[in-house]
Amino acid sequence: MTTKHTHKGSFGRLVDGCPRCDELARGAKPVSWQGSKAQRDQEQRDAEHRAHFAPGGPHERRACGPVCTFGDW
Repeated sequence: MTTKHTHKGSFGRLVDGCPRCDELARGAKPVSWQGSKAQRDQEQRDAEHRAHFAPGGPHERRACGPVCTFGDW
């Protein structure tokens, strides 16, 4: 978990006395976001789709019922 800043936005400038700014000044890496929420959601849907239709998966075993409605939401 990352230490939190103790001040309002400073537009990239470090503030004296802020624990997080002190960490950054000592060389800590800035927090980076790994893609957007939409991208992560799409990757999750793609993984679920691959798992459902994979050989030996629920679709092939007909575990999804007489009419497959997987992904119909």
